[in-house]
Formats: sequence, C-alpha cells, structure tokens
Amino acid sequence: MKYDTFTRTAHLVKESHTIDLMAGDNLILVDKRAVLLKYPVDIHNGILVVPAQFKEIALDPIFKVARAPAVTRVEPLYSLVKKVVIDPGHGGRDPGAIGRTGLQEKDVNLDIAKRLANRLRKEGVEVIMTRSTDIFIPLGRRVEIANSSGADFFISVHSNANRTRTLNGFEVYYVSPTVSDSTRASYAARNCHLNLDSSSFASQSLALKAILWDMVYTHSRAESISLARDICRSAGDMLDVRVIGVKDARYEVLRGARMPAVLVEVGFLSNPKEEQLLKGGYYREKLSEAILGGILNYARNLQLAEGQKR
Repeated sequence: MKYDTFTRTAHLVKESHTIDLMAGDNLILVDKRAVLLKYPVDIHNGILVVPAQFKEIALDPIFKVARAPAVTRVEPLYSLVKKVVIDPGHGGRDPGAIGRTGLQEKDVNLDIAKRLANRLRKEGVEVIMTRSTDIFIPLGRRVEIANSSGADFFISVHSNANRTRTLNGFEVYYVSPTVSDSTRASYAARNCHLNLDSSSFASQSLALKAILWDMVYTHSRAESISLARDICRSAGDMLDVRVIGVKDARYEVLRGARMPAVLVEVGFLSNPKEEQLLKGGYYREKLSEAILGGILNYARNLQLAEGQKR
C-alpha cells in the first residue's frame, strides 16, 4: 500500500489487482471499477480505517483468486466466554433519565439487559445481573458484585439524555486513561485478594501485588476498548442508528471494575424519535441482538488471536 498524506489517498496492489480509496469518501476503485461503500473511508489516530463492508467487497474477491480461503472452526461462545455481569443502570428510587412522554431510563435499561441476558444464556454463557427487578443498587455494590463474580467482563446498560433534544445515537464507554492504573493497583494490592500460586513467586510482597494489579488494569482497559469497538461495529451493521462511537469516561462502575468493562448508552431518551423507538419491545430486542453481536465478534477475535499465538 502507498499512502499520500497530502491528497489522503491510498493505492493498494496485489499482483495484477489494484484498489484506490480516499479518506472521507465512500467511493472506491477496485481494479479501476467504481464501488460504493455504505460508509466512507476515515482516518482515526493517524490510521486509515475502512468499514467492514470493504473486506467483503474489495479484498475477498482478490484474495480468493490467489488462494482458497482457510477453513476456520468457530468455537461456541460458551467455550470462549464463561461468565458475564450485566448491570442495568439506575433502578428503584433512581429513575435515571426521563423522556418527554414519561419513559424512565431505569425501565428501558432493565428490559434490554434482561433480553441480552436471555440471549447470552441461550449461547451457554452464565449471566449475573446486578439487579433483575426495579430496585435501587448503589454504585459501589454493583462494582462489588462484578469483582466478586469471577466474570470475563462487565457490561452496564444505560440510556442517554441531553438538553439538546436533537442529539441522538449509540455509544460505548470504557474507563478513561486519566484514571491511574497504578493508583488503582496500589489500592487493590492492599485490599484485594490475588489468586497466586505461591510456588511461582519468591515473595508476595505489596510491591509485587501492586505490579501484578497494574498489569491486570492495563490489560483490562485494552480489552474494554476492543469490546466497545466490536459492540459499536455491530450496532452500526444491525441497527438503523447513528453510532457516535467509543469514548472514555470516569464512571464509577468502570473505574472500580477489575475486569474488562464497558458502559453502553443505547440511545437518547431526550430525543423524541429515539424515545419512541426505545418504548417498543422490537427495538429493545434489536439492541440486545446488536450488543450480543459485538460480544460474539469480540470473542471470535480473541479466538483468532489465541490461535495466532500458538
């Protein structure tokens, strides 16, 4: 691939095949033939980013000419993800955001979370709910439930609101880089148990535990970002919705979790159109399906990564 930073165009070559694309444009040339993508090519953090459709339309036909595709065995989800904690935001005396027609966030969150839990259980995954009824659960208790569960990751389900009623869209948060991993690690070293094989270490000093917890938190943030991206991609593919994207935040449930954790904002109750959508069971079911799709993609990417390591 050759990339021109001034024109923001890329030229890809594979044997006799060529692909030409430009950042900001959804028109690409495959072997000089114009092809229209659903979403435009973009640049993110200095990296050229293409929509998932690009692989199917532009790359697959070219690489199938060169070689037959390898057969990859897809493991069932339960063999890759054993346990998930789902946290329906708000509840009880805390209604969360309230739409113009009176729709309460706590009810929307709980219904979507239950639908997602049912889908995961059908995939053979154990699910722990921080709440399964309309009760108030303090944020600290939600974190305790997650951390004591031994789960693979934590998903908190929320609905958004903003004074600007035209604002709409789907977004996913992970713990902000401004939250210090080393500070969290020092606290965890003093107050939390690490399941270490004592024969593997010469000592289990506070310093050693802090180093290990630092590694845990750093790894968890990276995995949280991957999970958030996969959920956003799935929402973009499966829902007719504006995907705002992946963001970082200092939410207590995220910074307190000791495993990969994301907070999903499924839509804006302050937006009249999205409030109407979120009222309906059909759209809530589609949201749960989209979140599951992101989890499946995340798990399969883990499977591929593990296979490459071997």
